[in-house]
Parts: sequence; C-alpha cells; structure tokens
Amino acid sequence: MSEDPKNKEENLLNSERPIRVFTENNHSQGEAQVLSRTTGSPTIQLIENHQGSKTLFRKFSEMNWPVDIRPLNKSLVTDSKWKRIDATQEKRRSFLQAFCKKYGGVSRPQSHLFHMVSRIYVEDKHKILYCEVPKAGCSNWKRILMVLNGLAPSAYNISHDAVHYGKHLKKLDGFDLKGIYARLNTYTKAVFVRDPMERLVSAFRDKFEHPNSYYHPVFGKAIIKKYRPNACEEELNNGSGVKFKEFIHYLLDSHRPVGMDIHWEKISKLCYPCLIHYDFVGKFETLEEDANYFLQLIGAPKRLKFPNFKDRHSSDKRTNAQVVRQYLKDLTRTERQLIYDFYYLDYLMFNYTTPFL
Repeated sequence: MSEDPKNKEENLLNSERPIRVFTENNHSQGEAQVLSRTTGSPTIQLIENHQGSKTLFRKFSEMNWPVDIRPLNKSLVTDSKWKRIDATQEKRRSFLQAFCKKYGGVSRPQSHLFHMVSRIYVEDKHKILYCEVPKAGCSNWKRILMVLNGLAPSAYNISHDAVHYGKHLKKLDGFDLKGIYARLNTYTKAVFVRDPMERLVSAFRDKFEHPNSYYHPVFGKAIIKKYRPNACEEELNNGSGVKFKEFIHYLLDSHRPVGMDIHWEKISKLCYPCLIHYDFVGKFETLEEDANYFLQLIGAPKRLKFPNFKDRHSSDKRTNAQVVRQYLKDLTRTERQLIYDFYYLDYLMFNYTTPFL
C-alpha cells in the first residue's frame, strides 16, 4: 500500500478514466449510503467539465490567490545525498499540479477561505506553512514547529498534551485576509500525506481500541446505538468496544449519527491541495527522509532532526500494509470498495496504488 514504485503518473494523467466523486447534498452528507440499507453503488458523478472550477478559481484569482507552485529554493541544500529525494519530490509536485489542472473541479466551491486554511500552521521565522493531516506524522511535525519557533530546545521532550492542547502554535486562519494571502504567496507550503486505508485503520486503532474520554462517549456510543443490533445497556452507556466493521458503517453512512472527524476526513477536504498549491508534498511512507530534506530546504538548524518515536501507544505495532490486511478481512468486498470510493480523490491526487479489494 505504498507509493507506486513504477511512477505511472503520465499513464494516469493521460488516460481518459473518469474521476469519481460522491454527489454532495450538504456538508455532512453524500459520501455513501448506509451499507445495511443500500442495494447498489453510491451515487457517483463524473467530472466531465470544469465549469465549477472556473468560477472558483476566478473568485480567488481576484484576491491574489497563488496560481501555481513555485520552484523550491534549494540554495541551502549542499549535500548530494538529497538528490534522490529531491527527484521524488519534483515528481510528486508535478503530478499533483497536473492532476489539479485537469480536474480542478474537485474542490468544494462553497468552502470559506478561513475554513480552507484552518488546518494550516504558521512558522514565521523560517516562513513555513504546514497543513496538518492527522495520522500522518502531525504530532512530531508540530514538535518541530515548536522548536523552530523557539518554544522548546528539543522535539524529544515535548509531551503529547503540550503538542495538541498547548495552543502554542499559530494557525493561518488567525490572521486577517492580508496576512493570509501574504503568507500563502510567499511562504513555503508543505503537506504530508499517507495511504488513505492505512491512515483510516491507524485512526480507528488509536481512537477506539484504547481508552479515550472523548471518542468513546461521543462517537462510540452513537456508533454502537445505530449499528449494533441488540446492544446491551453497558455498551450503550460507555461507547467502548466499537468494532471496525461498525466504524466503517458509520464512515460510509450518508446520515451519520455524529459528524466527521479530522482523523479520518479526506485530505482533499483538510488541506485543499487543488486550491492551495503546496511547494512540498511529503509522505508518511518516507516520513523521516522527506521531513529532514524539508528542514534542509528551509534552513533549519543543522542539529534539528525529525523525531522518529511513536507519539502514543508506543507498544503497539505501527499500522502498515500487513496490519491493514487483518482489519480488511472483517469486511466484504463491497465494503472495501466503498471505502476506496470514499477516499478516491486522495488516492489519485497523491498517486497511491489501489488497496486490497
């Protein structure tokens, strides 16, 4: 489930295979039908023209929206060992740019600017914008940003709570319009992504297989109530013990009992990569080398290296392709296909191979 080693970007982009997205009726519905009640494929629309994107791009172009990705400033990179990583980076950037030029209509035109940049963290000293994708190394990335901001001497002694609840870092939606546009046009913008199926399983394991004072009572209770027939009173009261299959029914339900969550939301809706043109596209599968190359690019202190420790539940095996296979065994082929359809744009945008269906 890693990045396609054969780099078939041109084959995909030059093909006439239609891009499929779910028809959306409002901001909380439309991804799929309830699995237990559907008798066919979820409603699918084909992107055949670019009328929606033309309106959207015109709207933002009038406000100095960055139109294209810029060449990376590589003047600070002197070591030849980064050449391979740099070549991979250029392929990812050009692939995403070509995808967005061909299918610009995949973004939601009703999204407000401040919402679109609400997941982007700002580090002014080194002029960095980092879009947070949960379950793709975001905790350690925020540790790095805290060190770069001078808030901590090392990334290794910052607690999980300080990272996520400390409110030490600035977000782009905290600036006025002038500040937002100035940074979008001049700062180095980075996003780190992950295979959608791995990210989904990782989120489930983290939030539902360990005690959690938020996800069990908020999501767990609602999921068990709607998708577990004859649930006992204790299960309904504490929300613990959600099964992966039940979680998938919730994910694909067009009438979810509770809303979406950033830990399993699509990257296309977290970071808007066809509107915000990221200068650097890192991947969780090559996280350390991508991150350390990025630190070279922005002129970070030489001593600063991306931390490689697991943020929480350190005794658990990391979620990888082998672990994902075990969870997918509990699902039908139709359910696996619907998950792929749900994350279809993320698979295409970032050139991930088709999962085990």
